[in-house]
Amino acid sequence: MLATLLAIGWEPELRGLLTVMIGAAVWMGSIYLILGTNLGARLGFLVSLAGLFGWMALMGAVWWIYGIGLTGDVPSWEGVTGSTVIQEVDLLYQAGVLEEPIEVTVETPSAEAAEAVEAQMLSQGWTEVDASAPEFGQAQASAEIFLEEEDALEAGSYQVTAVYEVDPPAESAYPKFGENGEFDQLAFFHKPYYTLVEVAPYAEVLTEPGRAPIAPEIDEERQRQYVYMIRDLGSLREPAGYITIGSTIVFLMLCWLLHRRDRFVAQNLARKSADATA
Repeated sequence: MLATLLAIGWEPELRGLLTVMIGAAVWMGSIYLILGTNLGARLGFLVSLAGLFGWMALMGAVWWIYGIGLTGDVPSWEGVTGSTVIQEVDLLYQAGVLEEPIEVTVETPSAEAAEAVEAQMLSQGWTEVDASAPEFGQAQASAEIFLEEEDALEAGSYQVTAVYEVDPPAESAYPKFGENGEFDQLAFFHKPYYTLVEVAPYAEVLTEPGRAPIAPEIDEERQRQYVYMIRDLGSLREPAGYITIGSTIVFLMLCWLLHRRDRFVAQNLARKSADATA
């Protein structure tokens, strides 16, 4: 017995589990005890259970609307399988980014090849993100992670020169309601949202002791590299949605059972009254 008490006192997981179980039992048990003494064991159980699931439905609805409480995975960028880091311009066609191949030779300047990629991307319906937009910084941070994971470029040895997105975020999810699509709580369906990040490697800088560091410059002899990503919208509100829908269904079923019981009670009371009158 002493060993068990010490285990409960020193194990945070077990102590937390017991705390939640005891709190739930005391909270729901005390309400059921009060209702049971006034309404009876069966009716008090139905009323307390209906109140519990009604409260859970309201709580889940608030979580669902504001994206708080029990949340799922947050939105993030995921690499396209097999084509996350594209280190040559002519491989963009093989990766499915470009509809037509771009002929690039060793003598082709990197700036000229980048302009050809930009022209074809814009003609295919892609949109270039402004450097001051928040989406630019988010895509840049995710692209840096993929470049370092695949040992393509080291941190600080390149510059992000352009970010392209295939579908504006405001139009990727549907259905939406309202004049400008303000109500998007039912936008469960969405189109794939791809992003292409263009990075330009820096030229090697020779540092000399006692001199100020030289600002890095883009190496025009090396081709630009690209990071091909897809947006994972995550499941931030999914757990709250399941709680709301499930609790609402159980709450309505319990309300129907209570209504059914009231009808039976009313019929029985009416039959007893008729028999007493006769």
